Amino acid sequence: MYAKLMAFMNKPELNDPDTSSLYCALWNDEHISKGMLMSHLNPDEEGATCKHEFVFKSVKWIAEIAPPSQFGKLLDLGCGPGVYAELFAKEGYSVTGVDYSKRSIGYANEQTKLNNSGIEYLYQNYLTIDYTEQFDVITIINKDYAVFSITDRMMLLKKVYQALKPGGKFILDVMTPKRRQKEHRSWHYSESGGFFSEKPHILLEVVYQYDDDDRTELGQSIVITDEDVKCFICPNHYFTKELLVSEIQHAGFNMFEFYGDVAGNSYADTGEIICGVFTK
Repeated sequence: MYAKLMAFMNKPELNDPDTSSLYCALWNDEHISKGMLMSHLNPDEEGATCKHEFVFKSVKWIAEIAPPSQFGKLLDLGCGPGVYAELFAKEGYSVTGVDYSKRSIGYANEQTKLNNSGIEYLYQNYLTIDYTEQFDVITIINKDYAVFSITDRMMLLKKVYQALKPGGKFILDVMTPKRRQKEHRSWHYSESGGFFSEKPHILLEVVYQYDDDDRTELGQSIVITDEDVKCFICPNHYFTKELLVSEIQHAGFNMFEFYGDVAGNSYADTGEIICGVFTK
């Protein structure tokens, strides 16, 4: 176990398949996915989903700029347990939700049956979607776009552009460099279990910064129990408006609107969030 721990103590290599697998493991770990689902569903928590008061405002605003009477079919990428999707359906959209958490998609499917909301949910890595001009609106919100590398973002943008009907809108939000953290390390002992393990454990947390062209940030969480050592990785990237425009244009989008968040607040160069609305 000591050798396994020491292997995790080295700064992860970017573009290493092991690094990618440690990120994917975060979403479907049996214990962590329970906490993730609870975080999504907690209306007062700014966690896996925004506070639900903000979610309501966000859905109302999207329905104003892309009325379901004109933009009827909506694809929600990173839909989680369907907090946004259910509200989109109530607004009158025909909704498809895609997410890579099996537990969240399972919960979402239960809710759409219970609410008779008619949402189609897919347990799928949304880098693998393959639609052609099927949707009027595509959303990827709560900063999910920023976890992908530049290579994966270009792949995703190509697929989003292909999936949109002419005149369709793509809506996303990202963080600006004002949210970037300095490299740091911390540790915590949890005697009664916590988010990363139900057992007593030591949690070592590290934020790494990289000098690659994509200005990558990696958050690493090492979980040490009596029986095992596990490691989870969460990448992030930060954007200026100019950087976001250059990526979007590369995918074919040429009509842009920018806001301060996904509830339509005004954009400011000094803000910490950028919401982009891009029209095909």
